[in-house]
Amino acid sequence: MLTTFISNTPLLASIVITLLTITTYQFAAACQQKWQYIWLNPMLFTISILVPLLLLTEINYQQYSEKTQLLNLLLEPAIVALGLPLYQQFKQIRFYWREMTAILILGIVVVIIVSFMLAMWLIKAPEIAVALSLKSVTTPIGITLTEQLHGDSSITAFAILIAGLFGALLGPQWLSFIGVNSAKAQGLAIGSASHVIGTAVLVRKSAEHGAYSSVALILSAVLTALISPWLIPLLQKLFY
Repeated sequence: MLTTFISNTPLLASIVITLLTITTYQFAAACQQKWQYIWLNPMLFTISILVPLLLLTEINYQQYSEKTQLLNLLLEPAIVALGLPLYQQFKQIRFYWREMTAILILGIVVVIIVSFMLAMWLIKAPEIAVALSLKSVTTPIGITLTEQLHGDSSITAFAILIAGLFGALLGPQWLSFIGVNSAKAQGLAIGSASHVIGTAVLVRKSAEHGAYSSVALILSAVLTALISPWLIPLLQKLFY
């Protein structure tokens, strides 16, 4: 019945599904703001509600994606908006660009090596090892790099989502627990490990958190695109 409704009334179906998505997200955001529960992260809550609902109503992902194109179009200006804290803190950030670049390069190299080698030792699947080693960059770059390096891009997309959600849910609390309270350090850590999802959460803490997380997000994507094409093939040779 719902499939017929989507086919026969595409505009109305698009409005209903889009409003359902927005309403669920805003409800979770309001609840989280009121009660401050970690598990009420709006993205995680929305996914946990919509996925079972779509399965129950037999609406596949392609149909859902087609009917929520408006939300996809709004993603680009939303990501650009993350650059505002960066602009506000630019004068301060420019003095630390060498140190930040060096730290991020080291972090990227360590993450790729550890992720790849652990996956190979535990799973012994090269495609999965490549996919997991590229989990800490934005989805378009991660998927493109995975395909170029003959990995499993579907696993990369899933791993990137999980990394983003864990960083958004637990990252700031974990860093504070281990004594990392600097806005600069937290921003660089979350931005490099949890990309856009983590950055969107940090922006709410302060402009400084958001600015350094945005820098880490951008630099990590660029540096990973430069480093992984020669580092991952070297790691692959160790196991072939």
